[in-house]
Amino acid sequence: MIVRFLLCTAAVAGLAATAFAGQQPQSRPQPRPAPMPVPAAAVPAASLLPGTQALLDSYVRDGKMAGAVGAFGVGDLPTVFVSAGRLADGDAPAANPESLWRVYSMTKPVTAFAAMLLIEDGRLRLDQPVSDFFPGFAHMRVLTDPDHSLASRPAEHQITIRNLLTHTAGLGYNIITRGPLLQEYERQGILPGTLNRATEAQARRVRPATLQQFAERVSGLPLIAEPGTKWSYSIGLDVMGAVIERASGMPFDTFVQRRVFTPLAMRSSFWTVPQRDAGRLATNYAFAGATRTPLDPGATSVWLEPPSFPYGGAGLVMSARDYDSFLHMLQDGGRLNGVRIARADTVATMMSNLLPAGVTFAGIGGSTGGTQAPSQGFGAGGAVYLTDGPGGFPGRGTYGWGGAAGTIAFVDPAHHFRATFMANYMPADRYPVRAELAAALVRDAARLRQ
Repeated sequence: MIVRFLLCTAAVAGLAATAFAGQQPQSRPQPRPAPMPVPAAAVPAASLLPGTQALLDSYVRDGKMAGAVGAFGVGDLPTVFVSAGRLADGDAPAANPESLWRVYSMTKPVTAFAAMLLIEDGRLRLDQPVSDFFPGFAHMRVLTDPDHSLASRPAEHQITIRNLLTHTAGLGYNIITRGPLLQEYERQGILPGTLNRATEAQARRVRPATLQQFAERVSGLPLIAEPGTKWSYSIGLDVMGAVIERASGMPFDTFVQRRVFTPLAMRSSFWTVPQRDAGRLATNYAFAGATRTPLDPGATSVWLEPPSFPYGGAGLVMSARDYDSFLHMLQDGGRLNGVRIARADTVATMMSNLLPAGVTFAGIGGSTGGTQAPSQGFGAGGAVYLTDGPGGFPGRGTYGWGGAAGTIAFVDPAHHFRATFMANYMPADRYPVRAELAAALVRDAARLRQ
């Protein structure tokens, strides 16, 4: 979950793209470079991005994180991977592009893209009522004094697919909701996420056993705001997973596997990490004061066991290579390596501002999952730049989100640039990684232009 969208270094997308492509900076987007039949692993990151490599090395050397991996791509040129450190403190495997990381809310764009595929198929409509799939949502109620009671009034509008995708449904979220509604969410197990085995054992005592039961239980709870009137971070993408199940006629995770992961050859994306891949899973750390301690050790991680159901808002474990493939597909308008999985207009819609009329997105703190930058809207599952940054970079239409354990991802379609950063530590905003990473990329880009 991003503190901000790397806006603080306005020229990152354009300068890095220019450097990687070996071109001079331009004020307008340039044609996408022709594909090159060179494997990503063949590009020596240390020679192309020495400043970025040095930054990641410093994070490990200074004890800020055990390991980290970055993936940076321009057009269809080979992705540049930068790695440092290990998957855990001590004698653990080195971090690399195939290492597995908890991406938490970077799951949301994947779930949103799955929904967009069903819209393309004609099985969903963007402004279709959710009650078409779960009748209980037809008669929602809105809290009248959310800080102090569960008193409510009938909602004037129904929740739509658009509302779920853009966090404008009026739903809450246990990571930000407060007061009586939070207590009710906790009592009824509206807890679609996990930290480690200890917290998971407690959550399972009250959490619904299936995704369908989860959505049905949510439909009986009051809203924090009238649907379509306010942006508020929510469980909307988790409810979206349940809608995807009913609209597609198959389990949510099966749909994502068949329509997204398999055609994109994303072989390292899991809601449950197979035991054979446990050695690739990083340890997630938490800070208590200045002390960094294991929160969820990779070798015994809760992600090695099936969740109650696949959490569409925060449930995936992925490699840097896989997330780069997902962004690369978005960058190329629904196509990757000769395989088209979505129409270009479907991807363009997903990465456009889909907020209902009159609703704005002002950003959200990095420890909970969002961005803070001027002139943003919100697309399906992620924030969207509404204007170019200073100097034209990042470009209008830049789209992305991040994760609670320090992961970052965005794609700038105008400049055919994409970036992924993987690390696992909490809280995600403990260090200014976004700003420092972007600054390092700018310095490397300037060096390559010399």
